[in-house]
Amino acid sequence: MHRISIRSSFLSKVRIFSFPYSSGPLNHHHQNQEPEIASPARIQKLIASQSDPLLAKEIFDLASRQPNFRHSYATIHTLILKLGRSHQFSLMQSLLSTLKSHDYSISPSLFTHIIQIYGDAKLPDKALKTFYTILEFNIKPHTKHLNSILEILVDNSNYLRPAFDLFRSAHKHGVSPNTKSYNILMRAFCLNGDLSIAYTLFNQMFKRDILPDVESYRILMQGLCRKSQVNKAVDLLEDMLNKGFVPDALSYTTLLNSLCRKKKLKEAYKLLCRMKVKGCNPDIVHYNTVISGFCKQGRAGDACKVLEDMPSNGCLPNLLSYQNIVGGLCNQGMYDEAKSYIKVMMSKGFSPHFSVVHLLVKGFCNIGRVEDACEVLVESLSHGTSPHSDTWVEIMPRVCEAEDTEAMGDILKQVMKVEIKPDTRIVDVGAGLEDYLIKRIQTKSRRR
Repeated sequence: MHRISIRSSFLSKVRIFSFPYSSGPLNHHHQNQEPEIASPARIQKLIASQSDPLLAKEIFDLASRQPNFRHSYATIHTLILKLGRSHQFSLMQSLLSTLKSHDYSISPSLFTHIIQIYGDAKLPDKALKTFYTILEFNIKPHTKHLNSILEILVDNSNYLRPAFDLFRSAHKHGVSPNTKSYNILMRAFCLNGDLSIAYTLFNQMFKRDILPDVESYRILMQGLCRKSQVNKAVDLLEDMLNKGFVPDALSYTTLLNSLCRKKKLKEAYKLLCRMKVKGCNPDIVHYNTVISGFCKQGRAGDACKVLEDMPSNGCLPNLLSYQNIVGGLCNQGMYDEAKSYIKVMMSKGFSPHFSVVHLLVKGFCNIGRVEDACEVLVESLSHGTSPHSDTWVEIMPRVCEAEDTEAMGDILKQVMKVEIKPDTRIVDVGAGLEDYLIKRIQTKSRRR
């Protein structure tokens, strides 16, 4: 019933559209004559305005049955995309056949959209068939079509071989692969672990006078680093620089990460220093990568030097920079230095993660410096960092066991002066507080 009413509404619309515009009254002939269908342009607008693709197809079919009516190419193009995007693929293919049988002049962009529709629908086989459908229409596929299909195919490892076959046969159909085509396949083979094929493709580019770009080099560098061949990746960087390319930030990130993982920290720092000279200013990611690398290898002192160099190179440390430094210093037992950096950190408006505070508090507690531990706790609370319950568990027994309970009580009072939020979980260490209060009462009793 709903469709019938819509169809009636449509018929009324096309009849209204079909009357010729005239300032004079309609004569008797016009009043009795069945109006002709609206113009193809108006049908196209009506179909384009429909949100329901099946209703749009019904309107299309209804108009098609009118005598001497021919849809415009724009109408068919619009409807094909509507049907495809709603996964009405059989109807979409039927309309494609209509285009072919009625000798329309077809825009290659239609196939660009169809390829993308199949890609979005995760139908790589249909995307591949579209390439050969283009040939059936006697249209020369563009390199853009080839690249779109290659991207869809390599997204599924099962279609890597068909993608390679299409790439190799493309020239037979007048399509010349470009740098992007090579990059798509090189990346796919690197991710698949077939580094030798990626290298072959890279070398083919030079033989076929296709100039690789920064991405081409980066893809190979990433592939080499995944295979732990960081030395070869660095050599490739040198080759890139010698050929006049300026590596991008991601290329350097790849190499720095790999060098740090391989514990080649001297080489990583050297590369970091060379970046600016070679036209790529190191950013916070590059600095933090090297800082983290030094800290993980027990070289927090060297990490501090890197951090101190940052401002002069136009890059300011961030929260992660300081947290890596504090964590690294704590792991080496350098608690005074760590305390100094956590103060600098908070003075710059950064609130340390509770895990960093816990590491420093625990470190001071372990070497019997409870006052310093409490000072760190006071500082962190005043900057809005809520200590974890484990931090309270760590510090409370030390306070209770201290010989100078009067002094420890004063320190605890300082802690309690800071606004403590519900998420500090101090309730979890109620037993520790109870012990402390009992000791205080016993001490006072003995004095009396």
